[in-house]
Amino acid sequence: MSEEELCFVADSMLGRLAKWLRIVGYDTLYFRDAPDSRLVALARREGRILLTRDTRLLLRRRLCQILFIHHDQVWDQLKQVTRELGLTMGERLGSRCLRCNRSLEHLAKERAAGRVPEYVFRHHDLFFHCRECGRIFWDGTHLHHMEETVRALCG
Repeated sequence: MSEEELCFVADSMLGRLAKWLRIVGYDTLYFRDAPDSRLVALARREGRILLTRDTRLLLRRRLCQILFIHHDQVWDQLKQVTRELGLTMGERLGSRCLRCNRSLEHLAKERAAGRVPEYVFRHHDLFFHCRECGRIFWDGTHLHHMEETVRALCG
């Protein structure tokens, strides 16, 4: 499976890792209260890698691809996934909605008027939105800080 095709489902113990995988542009589903059987079925049906800290799920390894996450801290978790799956960080950064995981689409600046803070509207020209939840994103300092964090952690 090529890196472009990699997608994940994270168990309930890995919410922060799921968020950071979305930040760096990977399709990552996360359900706070989903039973293990649902996660395994979803991973199998959609060809996703199941990320887990639950040793009981390792017993289901023959049903779907599972990556056991050894670390407690999200930065170590992200390093592990990056290293073991050969993920690259960079060009997809900020391309997915952090809330609902959908790919973001370009939004014309005039359509962002009244939907983002006035200061942001005046000082930015490039906007993206999520068709699912309606959130609007822009290339602000928060994105640059996330990129610096990812590069420091994962190279």
